[in-house]
Amino acid sequence: MSSRDPVAASEAPADRSQVELDVRTLGPPKPLKETLEATADLADDEVLVQYNDRKPQHLYPKLEDRGLTYDTVETDDATVTVIWRES
Repeated sequence: MSSRDPVAASEAPADRSQVELDVRTLGPPKPLKETLEATADLADDEVLVQYNDRKPQHLYPKLEDRGLTYDTVETDDATVTVIWRES
C-alpha cells in the first residue's frame, strides 16, 4: 500500500476506528460475501476498509440497500472501498 491513507483520501469519517478486509486474492463471489458479512458486524464508530483488485461494482447496490455509505479510492496497489454507517 502506498503511504497515502485511503480513509483520509475518502469522504469517510476520519475519527472512527478501522476494520480492514483484504479480498484481493479471493475469487468471486467471496469478496462480495465476506464484505457483506463484515458490514453486518460494523459498529457505528467503525469504518470497514476493503482492499480489492478492482472496483466492487456488484457490492455498491447491496450497500445502498443496507443503508450504508461508501467511497472508493485508488491507491498504488489496490482499489480501496471505505464503508460506514451515517450517524
